[in-house]
Amino acid sequence: MKINPAVAILDMPKLHSPFIRKTINGKYVVTPEIDPDYQWVFDEPAVKAIEKLDGTNVSVVVERGEVTQIYNRENRVGFWSGSPIVSCLLNSAEKGWLKLRDGQYYGEAVGEKIQANPLNLRDRVWMPFVLAESRLMYTSFYKHERTFENWSGWFREYLFSLMAQKYGVDKEKKIFAEGVVFYHPDGVRMAKLRRDMFDWSEETHKESHEA
Repeated sequence: MKINPAVAILDMPKLHSPFIRKTINGKYVVTPEIDPDYQWVFDEPAVKAIEKLDGTNVSVVVERGEVTQIYNRENRVGFWSGSPIVSCLLNSAEKGWLKLRDGQYYGEAVGEKIQANPLNLRDRVWMPFVLAESRLMYTSFYKHERTFENWSGWFREYLFSLMAQKYGVDKEKKIFAEGVVFYHPDGVRMAKLRRDMFDWSEETHKESHEA
């Protein structure tokens, strides 16, 4: 199918923590201080807390109801490239997850051969973020006060993966999620918070700093 050259490809915007991060004892961690630009995470009643998946960021371009382009960040992925990303998309199409209107859609490729499959998923899949908003939302988020202390405890002891519970090999096994992405109801603003951002985490921190 001929690709429309007018489609502008955009990389997924970089997300930041709602808490100020500082290097403490050699670790770049969150502090209880709220970033003023992300006060909405704490004040907006309709904010959604969605599981952050530990996979590979992939976007697709849909034209006339069909996927015409696949991107890993800004790198084009060919359909016959042999990349596991392609099988992720095929499996998601079989599940009906690619019935999307025309446009560019971001999502996460997860499963076997993707970041060592930390959630022990049964299949390789591409989870579009528009679907994750309903499938991977933590409803318990609304039951507690939004404070640093509450979230630190939640992430440390109770933040189990909804993706693993629904699509894992062993659905009864509790596996920690990587973190949470906060969605503003305006559909534009987002923020992220990972378990490895807290000072109690023994995981390797993914960034030494953020721009």
